[in-house]
Amino acid sequence: MPDPQPTIVLVHGAFAESASWNGVLERLSGAYDLVAVANPLRSLAGDAAYVRDVVRSIGGPVVLVGHSYGGMVITQAAAGDTSVRALVYVNAFAPDTGESALALSAKFPGSTLADTLVQYPVSTGGNEVAIGQDQYHAQFCADASDKLAALMARTQRPITEQALGDTLTGDPAWRSLASWFVFGDADKNIPAEVHRFMAERANPRGQREVVGGSHAMAVARPGEVAETIIEAVRGVS
Repeated sequence: MPDPQPTIVLVHGAFAESASWNGVLERLSGAYDLVAVANPLRSLAGDAAYVRDVVRSIGGPVVLVGHSYGGMVITQAAAGDTSVRALVYVNAFAPDTGESALALSAKFPGSTLADTLVQYPVSTGGNEVAIGQDQYHAQFCADASDKLAALMARTQRPITEQALGDTLTGDPAWRSLASWFVFGDADKNIPAEVHRFMAERANPRGQREVVGGSHAMAVARPGEVAETIIEAVRGVS
């Protein structure tokens, strides 16, 4: 018997939350089984372990989709997991061994994220960071409506500095799994040149660059994101 159609597991990144996938979910629901994970954003190892728990709970093949820091997480989580069929990077980090989100975002000039961040200590140790609400729209989702951007700014999930600085351990999953990339050329968090670099070395089976697309394309351009996910599912089914 052939494998069942993969379940699509969506992993958000920093300064977003699982509802940031709503527009994509609306376009895929009815045709696919879908899970939008609540990414803890505490540490790369812990976040990846949690996503692996979710994948195991599904009990069948999956396609992992990551946005932003979520790309770090799916790259770590998929390593050695035979149930993962493909990886989809949505304005996402696709790290190699020893690389962190912080290091990759600074590999080429253009990111303006650092100047928009606010930080504060947390009781578990270290600091966590968020984007200042007055700068969120322009920085994170410039092509979204004012109303939607204001809602996202208020519901964003902060991330620890540790998670941003954690490095990928072991071989990256994109080296052995089929991958697809979709990103906007107006991303202010991760410069387009960084996206192109990561995609080129991963040798993806599909790559889409959206003119004018912000960092939050899953929200502002869900159609393009959904199309890429569909290509990935069809490519491994």
